[in-house]
Amino acid sequence: MEVYGIIPARMGSSRFPNKPLAPILGMPMIGHVYHRTLNAKRLKEVWVATCDREIYDYVRSIGGNSVMTADTHERATDRTAEALSNIEAIQGHEVEAVLMIQGDEPMLVPSELDDLVHAAEDAPDAAAANLIVKIDSREEFEDLNAVKVVMTVDGRALYFSREPIPSRWRNGAEVPMWRQLGLILFRREALREYATLEPTPLEIIESVDMNRFIEHGRDIVLTEARTRTKAVDTPEDLAEVERLMGAGDPLADVYLNANRTQR
Repeated sequence: MEVYGIIPARMGSSRFPNKPLAPILGMPMIGHVYHRTLNAKRLKEVWVATCDREIYDYVRSIGGNSVMTADTHERATDRTAEALSNIEAIQGHEVEAVLMIQGDEPMLVPSELDDLVHAAEDAPDAAAANLIVKIDSREEFEDLNAVKVVMTVDGRALYFSREPIPSRWRNGAEVPMWRQLGLILFRREALREYATLEPTPLEIIESVDMNRFIEHGRDIVLTEARTRTKAVDTPEDLAEVERLMGAGDPLADVYLNANRTQR
């Protein structure tokens, strides 16, 4: 499967404005996501999709691929779908599949992206494949910034919510608790179809892109990540990520040192 990585990013986040260019160890967060994504072996190319000239110019300044999109998208998946069309027009050929990497995952592990490609290849009937991770604390389970998911016995998504699902009121700690990561692989036609589907009530209520697929009867296969990482939803998350990465991150050390050398 030929896969392109697309990183949707915008400055106007309601929870954390200007988040993509917020510095972590001296590098904008979107730079960390881009450099780490480049290390995935199964991605042929990596692009940043944005409606903001500041992000576009920064990515180009580090030698990266970037493409402008409309500023009207409310969903990262819609932005990614437009970016796919723009990239195909630039390159003159179709892309078989797209791995959408949210721009707020600066600690992502490149090998996990490769695992997601393998999971999608093993489920050719699914519209998308999504990485998930176990939730290990009640605080995270109740955090509205963490998108929770419940699934079938064979690992297909049933529903995504920002609320704590499933209910713990009877079984307490025995409840399976899973969180969606912002790393989702789409086959080309599924991503193009997503952009044509009407936004759905539960997608809007939960503010979760993937509910649109579920409400329209499409399958999403889930695969467990081997590594727990931390996304950035708030300035407090940013400070915690900087602490964690500063305490020792071999991959970050490589590209940060290379960036300093180039200067």
